[in-house]
Amino acid sequence: MSRGEGGLVRAASTRLGPVAAILLLGVAGLVACDRGAHDVAMADSQPVEWLLHSGSVMVCDAAGTVHQAIALRGGRIVALGSDAELRARFRAEREIDLAGRSVTPGFVDSHTHIIGVAARHVDLEAVPSVAEMQRRVAERAAELGPGEWITGYGWSEDELAEARLPTRHDLDAAAPHNPVVLTRAGAHSAVASSAALALAGLDRSSPDPPRGFLGRDVAGELDGIVGERQDLLLDLVPPASPEELSRSLRHQLTEQFAHGITTLVHANATLDELPLWRAAYEEAAAAGEVLPRAAVQVIWPGVEGSRGLRAAFEGMVGVEADRLRLGAIKIFVDGGFTGPAAFTREPYASAGQPGGTEPGYRGALNFGEELLARAVLDAHRDGWQLGIHAIGDAAIELTVDWLVAALEAVPREDHRHYLNHFTVLPSAETMERMARHQIAITQQPNFTFSVEGRYLRHLDGERLERNNALRTPLGHGLHLAISSDILPIGPMVGLEAALTRRGRSGRVYAPDEALGLQEALRAMTWAGAWLLFEEDAFGTLEEGKVADLVVLSEDLRQVPPEELDRVVAEHTFVDGVPVFERRR
Repeated sequence: MSRGEGGLVRAASTRLGPVAAILLLGVAGLVACDRGAHDVAMADSQPVEWLLHSGSVMVCDAAGTVHQAIALRGGRIVALGSDAELRARFRAEREIDLAGRSVTPGFVDSHTHIIGVAARHVDLEAVPSVAEMQRRVAERAAELGPGEWITGYGWSEDELAEARLPTRHDLDAAAPHNPVVLTRAGAHSAVASSAALALAGLDRSSPDPPRGFLGRDVAGELDGIVGERQDLLLDLVPPASPEELSRSLRHQLTEQFAHGITTLVHANATLDELPLWRAAYEEAAAAGEVLPRAAVQVIWPGVEGSRGLRAAFEGMVGVEADRLRLGAIKIFVDGGFTGPAAFTREPYASAGQPGGTEPGYRGALNFGEELLARAVLDAHRDGWQLGIHAIGDAAIELTVDWLVAALEAVPREDHRHYLNHFTVLPSAETMERMARHQIAITQQPNFTFSVEGRYLRHLDGERLERNNALRTPLGHGLHLAISSDILPIGPMVGLEAALTRRGRSGRVYAPDEALGLQEALRAMTWAGAWLLFEEDAFGTLEEGKVADLVVLSEDLRQVPPEELDRVVAEHTFVDGVPVFERRR
């Protein structure tokens, strides 16, 4: 027998070893009796498909229950308990010896962005330097030829060896004959080449676009950075074929299993993008492939568009009802700090500083207050759940005002409206109103780590210390889920940050905002399922629930909190079926 990906996997029939020696006839008789009793017990035991044993099976219920073993059959969890108890009750077709490792519910990433990309796309996730960005862009330019657009996503100046923003000059040197636009991680800004800027009609004389800005060097020339309005460039890129995008989307969705993510919320789609999601899931179903459960948040299309939105997912051929669904309506109230355009009560710490934002700068709302308030009321009145982007404290407080007004005008039980992000802590009064009206949040503690550089530049005082607060909103009675927003994809950076409140620099921010391990895990599993109205189906490991779970590489309870990012998913199950196994 060999130790595989997630431990010792073996057929139950090999469990019993031979008796090494029988020294006395009396002992031989006892052994024979014991074996006969065992055979009777096995005959009376129930068959199951999987038995995972000898580990820490973390239920993620409110009590923080942990078991040794879990049994799966027919896509469901049929039992949890001690090794001895489950071995006595069940005979398994297959087993995993957990060897002390943790099992948790499959992670529910309640705010992420999964997209299909074209062949022109350059992957820049965790790219280590501007030089490496240039190498990848040059390689793509050679493949595509002169004049073809090159796009990419995922860079962050905080991770670049040069410790600076990339510029149009960097891209010009890498691909002098191609328009290039590379979106920063978080999707609130991008860097563009001179050719791309020219095609968009942007130059030194161009004013900042509405709801965005153009980066400039000390001489006033465009440096290539476009904040919040990279759509001015991306709208010029020729579309990829539906087949190309669907194939890529399916691949990106399947990759989530390697992180232990079994359910996700794609937090930003348009009506035009819904057919792509339908196609990806229909093609996967036809091919016998399993994809994560997904809810797609669609940007509010207005009252008329709402009717078309309801029809858009009707009659999905080959897609199981619990596999792909519409999520909450998305409304963007403000921007983010990677822009920066998050709307704050007080001016940014960088306002009026050399190389900073303009004096008095507080970010901005994406639309006028009256229009945003009307959108919230209309979507609520039309029966939709709302998942609203609000990062700055001023944006959060206004959003809560609008939601409370909508709920008081049109009362609705169990609406489960929520705010995405909640980065700058609002007033205690605002949080008390949220608790009274059951307005939830999905928070990204990983931002404390991955966006630390932007926070240090633009925030100060308590709003810096308590960025992406966790304990305070929980203390006010808010329902709090934890998600990634792809900075980075995967739960472990967020889990570590939730427990340590540590930034990339090693600095710890407001340690009293940290959560315990069980609290954070519950926020990454059950709390996300609750936002989807699915907490009775998945999100905890309990009898009768669907068998969505992940085997991790270590016992989470034994890993120092500051080292949790070393933990990886080794096995991922969806509906009791293995969908990922990490090879050693």
